[in-house]
Amino acid sequence: MPIRREHRFFYPIDWPQLSAVIRFRRAGGCCEGCGRPHGQRIYCLDDGRWWDASVGAWRDGEGRPSKVLPSVEELAGARTTRVVLATAHRDHDTANNTDANLAAFCQRCHMNHDRPEHRRRRWATLFRRRAMGDLFRGPYV
Repeated sequence: MPIRREHRFFYPIDWPQLSAVIRFRRAGGCCEGCGRPHGQRIYCLDDGRWWDASVGAWRDGEGRPSKVLPSVEELAGARTTRVVLATAHRDHDTANNTDANLAAFCQRCHMNHDRPEHRRRRWATLFRRRAMGDLFRGPYV
């Protein structure tokens, strides 16, 4: 996941190397949340289940073997996606780069992990825009 320009200052200069160590050496190239393999195309369903070709089984959103097989209608709606691992901060503090605070997540797990933080930032952005509009009597842009 790309780092926003205004947040780059908070990351260490060796972030690409640190991220690679977490994703490929510690996590072994698989998501630490659900086990999806980096760089491979997988079939996934809307509810988070995905086809693990290495073991020949469907897995749920947490990477456990799925007890419920998909129906024909669900299989017809299956899509393929390419898995890309990213290193995430568990506590959302970019200055805290300890091993315990960093995790290798796929896109889905990373978005699920960051959802509360994204909601908080969205609220702050909308609040700031509304306050600026109130202050200068302009539109809420």
